Amino acid sequence: MIMAFQIFAIVFALGLLIFLAYRGFPVIIVAPAVTLLAVLMSGGHLLPSYTEVYMTNAANYVKSFFPIFLLGAIFGKVMEMTGAAASIAHKIVGSLGSKRAMLSVVLACAILTYGGVSLFVVAFAVYPFAAAVFKEADIPKRLIPGTIALGAFTFTMDALPGTPQIQNIIPTNYFGTDTYAAPVVGIIGALIVFIGGMLWLEHRRRQAVASGEGYGEGHINEPEAVDKTKMMNFWLAILPLIVVITCNFLFSRTAISAKNWYDPATLKNSFNIVNIATLVSSWSLIVALALGILTAMLLNVKQVRTKLTASLTLAASGALLAIFNTASEVGFGNVVKTLPGFSAIQHHVFNASSNPLISEAVSVNVLSGITGSASGGLSIALEVMSKQYLHTAASMGISPELLHRIASMASGGMDTLPHNGAVITLLAITGLTHRQSYKDIFMITILKTVTVFLIAVCSSLFI
Repeated sequence: MIMAFQIFAIVFALGLLIFLAYRGFPVIIVAPAVTLLAVLMSGGHLLPSYTEVYMTNAANYVKSFFPIFLLGAIFGKVMEMTGAAASIAHKIVGSLGSKRAMLSVVLACAILTYGGVSLFVVAFAVYPFAAAVFKEADIPKRLIPGTIALGAFTFTMDALPGTPQIQNIIPTNYFGTDTYAAPVVGIIGALIVFIGGMLWLEHRRRQAVASGEGYGEGHINEPEAVDKTKMMNFWLAILPLIVVITCNFLFSRTAISAKNWYDPATLKNSFNIVNIATLVSSWSLIVALALGILTAMLLNVKQVRTKLTASLTLAASGALLAIFNTASEVGFGNVVKTLPGFSAIQHHVFNASSNPLISEAVSVNVLSGITGSASGGLSIALEVMSKQYLHTAASMGISPELLHRIASMASGGMDTLPHNGAVITLLAITGLTHRQSYKDIFMITILKTVTVFLIAVCSSLFI
């Protein structure tokens, strides 16, 4: 009976966190309050749990990932400020035209996301062109969010090897891998999601045509017409993305890898860095993003000079909010794992399957769905269970790279439930509601979730 109540305390706290986040309460405030409620209901020690567990782990997360959050936000802002992001989106959408409206929007989002531009910036940059080409093709506006979500929130976020998005960086700290982990598995998963998502969107478009539904009228947040005469040259605009992708690869997997930059003895004696492999991906991406930012700034010095201060302030604010929201959820997860009821929950989740790939897919998916955050759910799951997954995987001959890819892809499954911040922001940008457009986002979410389990099961057959 006591154990049942302790499990209830954790489940209730998780449910309250998701409810309050959905209602728009700031996670930075809500997460510690809900954490302390769970501790209180479990009969734990409030202040030690808060200062020594919650804050310590939240701070460790900030220490590990803040440079990437910050540089990623700055890179996205500079690409937006200089007009490079808009130029890339315009070129792709314009080249494919209204006959391939959905495909052009998906590809524009995918290229920007894989190049290192944050998901939120991609949504802002692509929406004006998506609205224009959908209107020209007379495709219902309500299908735009699902189209952008497929391009920006799925295969380029966590499946394609080398993607610099945070969901592909987090597992490197736990498994000693790099961003190119399990490339074949990642590419196969990406193709399944891309093809399946496009088939669904085209099905929805054909349904609309059959019923006589067009773009529609009376929409809100309609974008202003874009001045195409002032667009930056596409090949110049794409240069910063190429710099980030190329440098990230060179610094991760070649003779000039970051693992060779410093003497191992010096790292161990002076900085207490025992395993350099856990830092190579972060260091590689930090330098790659910094070079990408400098390249982007040189593309339009005039714009940079006039807007840099305001853009850097917005980027820093966005990065701080994003990382502290995620760190708050990580702190919550680390306190929860110290509570008596968690051992029972952990036992059931970990034993959802004897195969660590399937068990990992379950735990990451569930926690990402509960927190409404791919990075938050991924961080909590790996913080709590990565060592067990590694141990079990080693005994079964499963490589850490495969654990990395499954975890990363699973984080992008059920994270896009209605309370997800990216979903809410995307709907706000497009001026649409959950009732109008969430069905397509949800179907892509289901497709992504099914794909990661399919990949996990098939991978297990060849071990």
